Amino acid sequence: MDNLFGGHRAKKSRSWSPVRIIVLSFLGIIIAGTALLTMPFSSNSGQFTHVVDALFTATSATCVTGLSVFDTWQYWSVFGQIVILLLIQVGGLGLVTFTTGFTLLFRQKLGIKDMALAKESSGADALDVKHLLKTIFAFTFSVELIGALVLMIRFVPQAGALGIWVSVFTAISAFCNAGFDIFTSLGDGVSTVTFGNDPLVAFTLICLIVVGGLGFIVVSDIFLRKMMPLAKRETTKRLSFHTHVVLVATAFLLVAGATAIMISEYNHALKDYNFFEKMLVSLFQSASSRTAGFAPIDPSSQNSITKIISVLLMFIGGSPSSTAGGIKTTTVVVLFAAVHSVLRGRSEVIFLKRRIDMGTVLQSVTIVVCGMTIALITAIIIMVSVKQVTTLDALYESVSAFSTTGFNAPFTPGLTIVAKIALVVNMFVGRVGPISLGLSLVNRKVRHSESILPDGKIIVG
Repeated sequence: MDNLFGGHRAKKSRSWSPVRIIVLSFLGIIIAGTALLTMPFSSNSGQFTHVVDALFTATSATCVTGLSVFDTWQYWSVFGQIVILLLIQVGGLGLVTFTTGFTLLFRQKLGIKDMALAKESSGADALDVKHLLKTIFAFTFSVELIGALVLMIRFVPQAGALGIWVSVFTAISAFCNAGFDIFTSLGDGVSTVTFGNDPLVAFTLICLIVVGGLGFIVVSDIFLRKMMPLAKRETTKRLSFHTHVVLVATAFLLVAGATAIMISEYNHALKDYNFFEKMLVSLFQSASSRTAGFAPIDPSSQNSITKIISVLLMFIGGSPSSTAGGIKTTTVVVLFAAVHSVLRGRSEVIFLKRRIDMGTVLQSVTIVVCGMTIALITAIIIMVSVKQVTTLDALYESVSAFSTTGFNAPFTPGLTIVAKIALVVNMFVGRVGPISLGLSLVNRKVRHSESILPDGKIIVG
């Protein structure tokens, strides 16, 4: 009888959709990270960490968020910091990407199930999965290494051997858009704000954040169509429509966000900087607001307009199949194209002389509605459970969690257990995606209607 039920369970697990396996893999990593961070050897005090705090930190690291109720350097031991960094790396690339990549590395062969999982995890076409995974690993570790080496120029002279660890930790955290830092190891009161106007540190982190948020499909496309032909002295090819949209949207949001932040904080938080430093800090803040979580402008010193700008940038986030979160740049582009097409009286959604299918439009609407709903519910829970929190600050914290940005509000260390659990759920949903989570719970393939149904006429607007 046991074999019968055991065989049934094994057969059922093998029939799970790739989406469900990916969601469960994130959950499994979070549980494992929570167990390790709870242990006494993970904290500097040598005491057990409350399971809710360990869960909050593990979820924040795995979902590459950066929200933290503790100072990473002061509270966690070196072992605890290593656990957090591993969670960031695995969470940034995705557990399936890691396992599939190592399968390719050592076995050089992928089964049908592996291909399906990798395709769902990376967003690539089935035929491109093998190449894309190799590109992901080579590109990720190369960029993180270069970033760490550049940061060592600043941190090693300042902190000696410790500067190497600070550089490596910061580079991985920045590329994965995680936002965790151990800058307090360099001195009391040292934070991202300290290096906001430092060209070497700021530009390095901006590059790591932006590149990590572009998406591996875009990186692979640029490499294959532009860089490789140039290296071989061949004619370059035209970038794909997806890559073109991502690059344009990223550049626009980066510049527009920096301009808006600079205008908002020019005579406020940025008043003590010169013009070049104001531009640099604003650009850093704009890039970091897109789900990275490094705050060159202290959230407690920002005015309300800047927080609203940050909420919008956080909610949009990075691009698909990247280390960043949010509803994604392409989702916003699709919605913009849909609105523009309706206002122009078109029956189809057109963008840059390309037709966008209605399924993509419906997915975009679903993502935005689900994201807004989850963020609002979490903000309400925060306002109810935490005393003296404004609506804007609660929304700021909630969107920061959903978009996996990790900007810590001033009240973050004082969150109640209820608020922490709500944010944990928020971070998890934001990382795996509301649609993926929904499909994993239902575990059904999308089916097309086989029957012809009558049209339902509804007047809107």
